[in-house]
Formats: sequence, C-alpha cells, structure tokens
Amino acid sequence: MSESDRPVNAAQLGSPSYRLAALDQEFLLGDSMRGVRFLMEYAKAEDALRAWGVRSTIVVFGGARVREGQAGKHGYWYDQARQFGRIASERGGALRGAVGQPRDNVIATGGGPGVMEAANRGAADVGAPSVGFNITLPHEQEPNAWSTPELTFQFHYFAMRKMHFAMRANALVVFPGGFGTFDELFEILTLRQTGKERAIPIVLVDKAYWTSVVGFDALVEHGMVAPADLELISFAEDAEGVWAELLARGLRPGGESMPDPHQPPLQSETVTG
Repeated sequence: MSESDRPVNAAQLGSPSYRLAALDQEFLLGDSMRGVRFLMEYAKAEDALRAWGVRSTIVVFGGARVREGQAGKHGYWYDQARQFGRIASERGGALRGAVGQPRDNVIATGGGPGVMEAANRGAADVGAPSVGFNITLPHEQEPNAWSTPELTFQFHYFAMRKMHFAMRANALVVFPGGFGTFDELFEILTLRQTGKERAIPIVLVDKAYWTSVVGFDALVEHGMVAPADLELISFAEDAEGVWAELLARGLRPGGESMPDPHQPPLQSETVTG
C-alpha cells in the first residue's frame, strides 16, 4: 500500500488509546488496573467453583518438599495426606451428584507438589473432584497432576488466594511444612482468634513435629496469646485420626459451610451451586 492509499486516520486507528480497554493487555497490566486484576482473580475462580457446585472445602496444607516413598517421616506424611484425601472425599460429600450439583467438603490445596499433591491424589483415587489454588513464584510452581483440571487455578496475588482458601473452608488440616505452611496456618489461626473466620476445626498432623518447631505453650507463658487460644487447634497422628478429630470438632459430613455462631451469613452471601 502506497502512502497515498493509506487511510488518513491510520495514526488514530493504530494508537494504543483506541484499543478496546478489555482487549488492551498493556493497559490491563498497568498499575492503575491493579484493583481490577484483583477482582478478576476473585471472579474467575468463583465462577468455576460455582459451576462445579463446590459449596464447601476441607483445606489441606503441608510441605512441598515431601515426596512419596521417601525414607522416614516424609514418606509417611505423604501417605497419610493421600489417605486423608480419600477419606474426606468419600465420607464428606465431595462425591455427591454430577457436575454442577452441590458438593461439600471438597479437598482444596495449594495445587503444588508434596503434601498438596498427595491430598489431591487421594481425592482422585476415589473419583472425587479437588481444588488446586496455585500461586506464581519466582521459581515457577507447576500444578500437580491430580487436582481437577477445571478446578486448577493460578493466582498472582497471595491475598486473593488466601481469601479463596478461607471462603469455603469447613476445616483446615495442616501436615508438617515450612515457611509457606506456617504462613497459611497462622493466617487462618489469626482469623479464628479475631472472629473473622467461622468456628472451623484446625487439626495439625504429627504433634511431635508441631510442638518441636512451634512453642505454643511458650506463647502462653510469655503472655502473647491466651490459654483459650490454644483450644483453636488440635492434633492427630494419621488420616483416620484427623477425620475423627474433625467430626469431634463439629464437621458435618455432607453438610454445607459450618454456621458462624456470631453472625449468620446474609442470603446474598450464601454459596450455592
């Protein structure tokens, strides 16, 4: 096309300002759209979870460095996390109905390797769906092969990922792990302590590990937490013990989200299929 044949408004048509805002990636990834991106991360996962009928979850945290078949405790923790994924999926309500019908106590993990993989794998062993809430990291985390593909998400914002973990959680089960596991555990513990989260049971697996790496009693001795705060957590040693502890602390197999004793959810906030 010669210069004389070019449209007189070529510069206007080619200007970035003329792009539809929803199709302008440079604009969407700019600083001014951070709030919009935050909303998009909420909405995308929310739409998929609703489409699958996921009303409530059991969140499983634990170390990414744990591997199947490892000697010592690591291999044991992997096996118990996998077994718990099976138990919770079979008995909790995740297998109910077809896609889109309400499901409860669906296994939800951080989507990566180790304990997360094991719990997702346990759900897959019995044909149940499970959720993987992955996060972008400097050394990219890839999703494990066992979370349900349509329920495998990737987040940029830790805060939104944590919100999705907490929103539908009927229980929190925490296997041994490192800094990331501590972060996720204490996030939920703080929400429970301050009344920002419903009265969900929190079970830590392998009491010897947890009492050796976290001085829970020392926190009370130094006046940093109240003695009653330690009642927010309990311990179990294996998958069956975890399930028994969850039931003892109020988990309802096949039930919707556990009620908030302080403030019943508004009708508009109720998660339905």
